[in-house]
Amino acid sequence: MTLPSVSELKAQAKRLRAALSAKGQSVSHSQSLELLSAQYGFRDWNTACAAASLRSQQQFALGDRVTGVYMGQVFNGEIRGLSRLGDSRHLRVTLQFDAPVDVVTFESFSNHRNRVTCVIGEDGVALKKTSNGEPHLKMRRLD
Repeated sequence: MTLPSVSELKAQAKRLRAALSAKGQSVSHSQSLELLSAQYGFRDWNTACAAASLRSQQQFALGDRVTGVYMGQVFNGEIRGLSRLGDSRHLRVTLQFDAPVDVVTFESFSNHRNRVTCVIGEDGVALKKTSNGEPHLKMRRLD
């Protein structure tokens, strides 16, 4: 289950409170926030709120659909692996392409990749560059 934004969580809690009230169960707004937090697997509203706030600050998440350019080739795909490298602002991302990407520019030779792993900044741009100075990967989330 994907964790929505804080404002969406509050709206869900409001709808939950109204639904329970319609069935004759009176709960406070605070209780509805706590119930909703438990549904998302959090111990309380403060923890759920912190997690939702952090999620909204992150540009990328596991399972996100992305598009961009890898080794000069346009792609669409999905984030299959994502981890922060220590305390840095760099991420190791593993992408599964929807269609194989040819990473070789020679006409007489091809090398297709279905899955790649790169180290990127939080902006989605790879740290490593090709011989012509272009980043190996530039990506953004599909909305």
